[in-house]
Amino acid sequence: MTPFDLTLALFGGYLLGSIPFGVLLSRWYGPGDVRKIGSGNIGATNVLRTGRKDLALATLILDGGKSAASYIIATHVFNPYLGLAAAYAALLGHCYPVWLNFRGGKGVATFFGGVLAAFWPVGVACGLIWLITAFSVRISSVAALLAVNSAPAIALALGRPEIAVFCGLMALVISIRHWSNIVRLMKGTEPRFGKPRE
Repeated sequence: MTPFDLTLALFGGYLLGSIPFGVLLSRWYGPGDVRKIGSGNIGATNVLRTGRKDLALATLILDGGKSAASYIIATHVFNPYLGLAAAYAALLGHCYPVWLNFRGGKGVATFFGGVLAAFWPVGVACGLIWLITAFSVRISSVAALLAVNSAPAIALALGRPEIAVFCGLMALVISIRHWSNIVRLMKGTEPRFGKPRE
């Protein structure tokens, strides 16, 4: 592995991750710029607020696919460690896309895509945590934060410290992107499923 290889993996992952599928799909097939709807986020949850479940599902799959593809391509071309670097860069690209003045999504779908591609048992475990939490408390941000921040411990328990570091770095970015949600949670104003945003 050379510095050039690392730079190429990071740059390629970032560019792939920065493709704003939610914005593009909503403009091409939906009601317009998704950033002017609901929370203003570019991810699948906000696309769902447009009423287009098909576009939301497509956004979810494509956003997850960005990090998964980055991992697979970089692993094939270089090695699994640069695959992890590329997938992490894809998350950064999704959250801070150069094309949208670095104002992107919150990275949850992109997290799951990268983790499932890199080490699927952690992805499945986090998915179960998300589902159980989401249906228990009916607050999407709580489910997301609990799931992603559980990933490093799960990876360590399964004997994969490199995956734990990878997940920890992603969880940090996602937690930062959820800061406004965290503030609303502390104030008790974070909306539940099926209720309008405050």
